[in-house]
Amino acid sequence: MKVEKTLKQLHREREKRITDTIQLKITDRVPVICGMGYFPANYTGITCAAAYYDYDAWLAAYQKTLQDFQPDMLYQQGFFPGKALEILNPKQMRWPGHGIDPYQGHQSIEIENMEADEYDLYLKDPSDYMLRIYMSRTSENLEGLRMLPKLSEVGQGPMGAQVLAVALARPEVARAIRTLQKTGREINKWRSKMMRFNRMIADMGFPPYAQGAALAPFDAISHSMRGMKGTMQDMFRQPDKLLEACEHILKLTLERPMPEPSKLGNIRIFVPLTRGSDDFMSLKHFETFYWPTLKRLLLTLIERGGTPCVFFEGNFTSRLEHLLELPKGKILAHLDTTDIFRAKEILKDHMCIKGNVRSSLLQVGTVQEVKDYCKKLIDVVRKGGGYILSPRSSTERAKPENLKAMIEFTKEYGVYR
Repeated sequence: MKVEKTLKQLHREREKRITDTIQLKITDRVPVICGMGYFPANYTGITCAAAYYDYDAWLAAYQKTLQDFQPDMLYQQGFFPGKALEILNPKQMRWPGHGIDPYQGHQSIEIENMEADEYDLYLKDPSDYMLRIYMSRTSENLEGLRMLPKLSEVGQGPMGAQVLAVALARPEVARAIRTLQKTGREINKWRSKMMRFNRMIADMGFPPYAQGAALAPFDAISHSMRGMKGTMQDMFRQPDKLLEACEHILKLTLERPMPEPSKLGNIRIFVPLTRGSDDFMSLKHFETFYWPTLKRLLLTLIERGGTPCVFFEGNFTSRLEHLLELPKGKILAHLDTTDIFRAKEILKDHMCIKGNVRSSLLQVGTVQEVKDYCKKLIDVVRKGGGYILSPRSSTERAKPENLKAMIEFTKEYGVYR
């Protein structure tokens, strides 16, 4: 008689399967990881806006989806209170039900929050710069922060307190402070439910994809500070300043404590990479501006007991040889449009590879086409171990039957014999 495994047993089994695969050990079968994102909304017929405005509906949608699909692990679109975002009103984001159709996913909007001539201001006093200058540009409701005095210059004792009090009393500053307070109160109202959402996934037997996250220093500048255009100009007009800022951001990143490990002692760190791909910069620029600080970031995380789970968004095919400079069996490389078969040739016996079922195939292909492609991936990339099958990126618009075929076929066909 077949004995059903408990959810706790499934949790440990899945966690160990993923961990062993990353460490290049041969397991029972190829693991399958799936990014659910907003897929549960489309699958269960609710809006994507529920992830921001209807906690109960979002929780139920994820429960139903996970019960029906059962990947080994997932990374999800958790619940975050839309009211808090409305109060803050960030310029860099639009989300379902607020600037975006309720049935569509969120969008990031890149703005230049740091001017070309402000590197020295940032490097001299990062905390002051980020509070008074950077944050004041991220939302109209926070513009008053720029009127704050530098805290290091307000003076000591009662006189310093008076200077600060006068600044805080200014209507523009008071509005910014009220905005932050109201946003914080709204988040606190929902914090227990947000934590409950994450616990629900763990209680259903699915280990968390990562315990923490880190950005490549170049991406930290390019994404949210200088923007893509500004950073690309800086590579030619003021490369020394850009490199100095990358070094400083690396230092600040590594000063942060490591996150708490999982129940089995794992500390997986999600590291998304974008601007270092073939699509954004030449190999020469990659080796100058991107790789040095990224490499030291990854090496330090590994030295501290972490396992970087690196998402190579876009095409990193020409950069694959650089990954041989990293320790063996210590990193999970999630590949997007990178040639995964070429990656296997280069990284075999050195690094675990994850990917890369096309999102377009899951959206418009047939079930048989999905199975055929998964078979090709498994036949080639699983040889010798160190392979996890997953979509390239978004599954938001995937056909349910295609996503289920990808997961179930991998479990059946990906067995190591």
